[in-house]
Amino acid sequence: MAASGNQAYLAMEESVRSRVPPILTDLYQFTMAYAYWRAGRHNEHAVFELFFRDNPFRGGFSLFAGLTDCLLFLRNFRFSEEDIEYLRTVLPPSTDPAFFSFLTSLDCSAVSISSIPEGTTVFARVPLLEVSGPLAVVQLLETSLLCLVNYASLVCSNAARFRLAAGSKLKLMEMGLRRAQGPDGGLSASRYSHIGGFDATSNVMAGLLFGVPVSGTMAHSYVTSFSSLKEVSPQVMVPSGGGESVDFVTLTIGWLRRVCPLLGVESERIHEGELAAFLSFGLAYPLNFLPVIDTYSVKSSGLPCFCAVALALCELGYQPVGVRLDSGDLCRLSVEVRSVFLECSKHFRVEEFQSLTIVGSNGVSEQSLGDLKKSEIDVMGVGTHLVTCTHQPSLGCVYKLVEASGHPKMKFTEEPEKTTLPGSKNVYRLLDTEGHPCLDLLCLSEEPPPVVGVSLQCHLLGHGNTPHRVTPTQVVKLRQNVFSKGQLTLPLSSVAESRARAQTSIHSLHPRYKCLQQPDTYIVAMSEELFVLFCDVKAKNTSANNFLL
Repeated sequence: MAASGNQAYLAMEESVRSRVPPILTDLYQFTMAYAYWRAGRHNEHAVFELFFRDNPFRGGFSLFAGLTDCLLFLRNFRFSEEDIEYLRTVLPPSTDPAFFSFLTSLDCSAVSISSIPEGTTVFARVPLLEVSGPLAVVQLLETSLLCLVNYASLVCSNAARFRLAAGSKLKLMEMGLRRAQGPDGGLSASRYSHIGGFDATSNVMAGLLFGVPVSGTMAHSYVTSFSSLKEVSPQVMVPSGGGESVDFVTLTIGWLRRVCPLLGVESERIHEGELAAFLSFGLAYPLNFLPVIDTYSVKSSGLPCFCAVALALCELGYQPVGVRLDSGDLCRLSVEVRSVFLECSKHFRVEEFQSLTIVGSNGVSEQSLGDLKKSEIDVMGVGTHLVTCTHQPSLGCVYKLVEASGHPKMKFTEEPEKTTLPGSKNVYRLLDTEGHPCLDLLCLSEEPPPVVGVSLQCHLLGHGNTPHRVTPTQVVKLRQNVFSKGQLTLPLSSVAESRARAQTSIHSLHPRYKCLQQPDTYIVAMSEELFVLFCDVKAKNTSANNFLL
C-alpha cells in the first residue's frame, strides 16, 4: 500500500475509532479521583502498569494489540459539558462543585506512555504499557485502557492460533460480524484478526477503514429465492472477446446434459431454482463466479449446476473462480469436488478447471481447522469461534499502581499469584544465538540495560528465590515512549504495519512456544535490583511496625 493510501486509511480510522469518550469508564474511577482531589493528592506523580497474568487459551504466547486505539483515546481525552452535567447527577450530592471544574480542565497533557509495539509477541506478567502522570488522571484512564487492550489482544492472539493451526498455505477469511459482540466488537475483530494473520474479511467497513481485503459472494437465500429458469434475466451474454450475444441459458443446459452423465447424476434431481440462481449470478459476475453449492445437495444438484455454468463461462472466454461449501463433512466433500473439477478438466479439455478455488465455512474451530489440513480447501471462512474467542472470553489484563510520589508500590493479596512488582521498569528481551526470544527481563528504570556477552543474575518469576544466571547474546529493549505531554511521539502504526510486525514476531518464536497444545513456558525474570526492591518493599509492608495498634 502506498504511503498516501496509508495516510488516508489512518485518517478514516481515526475519525471512527477516536470516539471513545473519557466517561466510558467505571464509576469508582471518579470516586477515587475525587478522594485524591479532596486530599490534595491529585497531582502527585504516579506510575501504573498494564499486563496480563496468564497466556490466553493455555498457549505459549499472546499478541499485543489495541495500542492505536489507546493513543487516539489519550490524544482526545477531554470531558464535555454534557459529561460533567451527567456526573453531577451520579456522584454524591456532597461532592464539592469545584471538583467538576477540575474535571472540565482535565486532559492528558501531563501523561506519558511507554509501550511494547503493537503486533509484538508478549508473555504473562510482562508490562505491556507503563502509564505515568498526575495521579487523578492516570487513575481515570484505567478502565478505558483495559477495555481497549483486552479484547484487541485476545482476538488477535486467537487469530494467530488459527493461523498456526491452518498452516501457511490455507487462506483464512474472517466472517464473524453477524456473530460478534455488537458493532464495535465486530469491527475490532476484523481489524485485529487481520493483524493476527487472517488474509481477508467479509466486513465492508473494515475494508474501508483499515484497508483489509474484503471478500464475499452469495448466501443460501440467493439460491432459494429462485424457482424457475424463467426468472433468469437477462438470458444472454456477450463473449469476453466481444461479438454477438449468446443465449447463456441454452448454452448452460447443453453443458448440463454432458456433465450429468460424467458425474453419474440423474438430470431429474437437478434443482431448477438452483440452476437459475447460478445462471443469474454467472450473468452478473462472469469474472467472479463463486456460488455456494450445498443449498440442496452438493452431488446431485449444486456441483453439476456449477460445472455446467462454469463450463459455459469458459466457452465464452471467462474464468470462473470456484465454489463454497458451508455444511457437511468439509474435508470429504472438498476432496470429491476437487476430483470432479479435475475430471471435467481432463474430459472436456478445459484447463481453467484445474485452478478453481474451494472455499469452506461451517462453524470452524481451531481444532477442526487443524483437521482440515488433508482437505482440498483453499480458503476457509471463520466466524463464531474466532470473534467470540469461545475457549476464553477475556484476556484478563490488569492495571496496577507501581509507584506514587517516587515511592515504589505493591499489591499484597491472599493469592500470591496476584502480587505485583514495585517500581517503574524497563523491559528487555534476550535472544538466543539463533535469534529466538528466550527470556524477558524486567529491570528498574534507573538500571543500565543488559550487556551482550556479560553474565547477569536474575530471578525467574514463579520459581521462588533461587537465582538464575544468563549471558545475553542479543538484547532488545521492548518498550518505547509513544506518548508524551499530550502528543504522539511516534507515528501511529497502520494495520498493515502491525500485521507485518505480528507475523515477523511470531515467526521468530521457537516452535516450542508456538505449540497449540502444551507449549513450553516462556521465561520472564526480575533483575537482581528489582528482586531486592521487591523483597524490601514486601518486608516493610508485612512487618508489625507498618500497622497501627
